[in-house]
Amino acid sequence: MPAFLNEGDKVALITPASRIDRNSVDSMAAALSGWGLVPVYAEHVADSCGSFGGSDAERTEDLLRALRDPEIKAIMCTRGGYGAAHILCNLPLDSLRRYPKWITGYSDITALHSAQICAGNMSIHANMATPFKHGEGTDTVSLMLKDLLYGQLPTYHSVPHEYDSYGEAEGILIGGNMSVYGGLAGSEYDFFNAIDAKEIILFIEDVGESCRSVNRMLHLLMLRGITDKVKGIVVGRFVDCPGGNSFESINEMLHFYLKELKIPVAYDFPIGHDESYNYPVIEGCKVKFTVGPDGSTLKFLEK
Repeated sequence: MPAFLNEGDKVALITPASRIDRNSVDSMAAALSGWGLVPVYAEHVADSCGSFGGSDAERTEDLLRALRDPEIKAIMCTRGGYGAAHILCNLPLDSLRRYPKWITGYSDITALHSAQICAGNMSIHANMATPFKHGEGTDTVSLMLKDLLYGQLPTYHSVPHEYDSYGEAEGILIGGNMSVYGGLAGSEYDFFNAIDAKEIILFIEDVGESCRSVNRMLHLLMLRGITDKVKGIVVGRFVDCPGGNSFESINEMLHFYLKELKIPVAYDFPIGHDESYNYPVIEGCKVKFTVGPDGSTLKFLEK
């Protein structure tokens, strides 16, 4: 677990995937200043190279500089989109091992979280710049992230869902965007190679994917033997992912297969591409996961 932050600490803002406008970065920086932190702009944070926030080399160098700078205590990504996996091609896992720092973000940033886990570091799946632009860092979910960065381990509750499978388990939480971590399968950056599936609480979410595509990604996990071994599954928000193939919704499709696992499964948990309900979670952290008639609970246990 990287060190948590203190007031006055410097935090690097980087754009490791798709480009973002300068105003959004400025809004994020202003919010962090309001939290008592010192935002530091990466050299290429608001650059543009086609659809990316700089060339592959520039984005990689921004991340490496932030890792190597002893004054930078955490690294916050401004946007996901597409392109984080390109950085991994030139990011030795040893760089992450030598400079363990919090990296925050979600969506395409799942690739960096997976690399962090493979390097032996925890990482934070959380909102990026857009909510700061609208809420100035004072909305509920942003303040959850602030509390977490300052060392307050959370306990989250979610309302009951008709497809929930009841049970209780403890394990190491990993997951994120299914299409992103599915694309890392078989590589040294694949977090399923770093943690025994028998110890995992897996969370899944995605955006803009068809039911057929999510079904395929689920079956890839089945073919790899992962779903048969995990101790619990947290189904987050699947945004703009319509039903199909005889299923009215993604959740119905997932339930059709996951109900056979006889492990706790919670549906519509507040993690994913609905930024108003994208609760920050620590990947690589031990959690207690409970699903019952009153809803589900995710409690973070390690400090």
